[in-house]
Amino acid sequence: MTGGGLILVVEDSEEDTEAIQRALSRSHPFLDLEFAPRSEDVLPRLLDPAARTPDLLLLDLNMPGMDGLTLLSSLRAHPACASLTVVVFTSSTASAEEDACYAAGADSYIYKPVNFELFQTVLQGAVDFWLPRAADGAVTAAPPAAPPA
Repeated sequence: MTGGGLILVVEDSEEDTEAIQRALSRSHPFLDLEFAPRSEDVLPRLLDPAARTPDLLLLDLNMPGMDGLTLLSSLRAHPACASLTVVVFTSSTASAEEDACYAAGADSYIYKPVNFELFQTVLQGAVDFWLPRAADGAVTAAPPAAPPA
């Protein structure tokens, strides 16, 4: 996929990775998706000057090694990553975890539905909210400018 925004998905589950890819390829075919199965690889990837900067980071909390909350805190502590939009997309329904994520700087916290149709709808809504789209469906880095008067 090319021509759209880039979403970096931090997700260790192959099933969830496949579901995210399938859902977004249907609703947002212009998006580029990049998957990181290990949290430890994300900060070096984001700081790589040769790598494309993602428009959005989808973050699972329950990761092996460094968990998503620790990664979120590390991202927000680093000046180069402080303004990156981070949406926590997790199966955790614990209100304490949700509160901790917002306290650590998450832009949004979304529960992963088990039903694929609902999963797709929820994911599409999050992407539509955080990544504005042009009239042709391509994701834009910023909302389209108003036409000249």
